[in-house]
Parts: sequence; C-alpha cells; structure tokens
Amino acid sequence: MRRIKKKDLVVVISGKDKGKKGEVLKVLPKENKIIVSKVNIVKKHCRPTQTDPGGIKEIEMPIHVCKVKLICPKCGQPTRVKFGFLADGKKVRICKKCGEMIL
Repeated sequence: MRRIKKKDLVVVISGKDKGKKGEVLKVLPKENKIIVSKVNIVKKHCRPTQTDPGGIKEIEMPIHVCKVKLICPKCGQPTRVKFGFLADGKKVRICKKCGEMIL
C-alpha cells in the first residue's frame, strides 16, 4: 500500500512550488514520483502533427514523493501517514495528527 494515492490532495513542502496544493493525477511507484495538478509546470515545444496543431504547451512534470505531504480530509492539515489494520485484517492509512482513517 502506498502512502500517497491517485486523487489525494497534497501540499508541496519544498522546492520552487513550495506551499502549492493540488490533486495527485498519477503515481509513478518505480521512480518514487507523482504528478500533481498545477505543480511543477514546464513549457514544452511540440511539433505539429495531423491531430495536434503543435506550439508551446504547459505540462505538469513529476515531483518526488518526499517533497509533498498528504492533506488529511478530516482535519485539513498536512500530515504524515501511518498504517493500521482493521478487525477483518484490511490495511488502512491513518492520519498522524488526528488519528482518523484516510480513505
């Protein structure tokens, strides 16, 4: 189980985009990176093709997982994640600040 999953709300804690919040669009587990909406945006020059007009496009690039913190949906604060087990043996994520389960 990963600490940060797709569609989680995270805040950037270091780098040029420090303080920005965004939703996780994609998780790249082999590289320990994630793509967050409206964070780490770069300009990419694209050549025109039959389906695409080309030009200069702004896209989100991956950011390392250690540079973000998960925002707890219950308490709304940036937090670390710990793992726990339910009575039926299912593994769940738990907020370190408020102790609530993160779904």
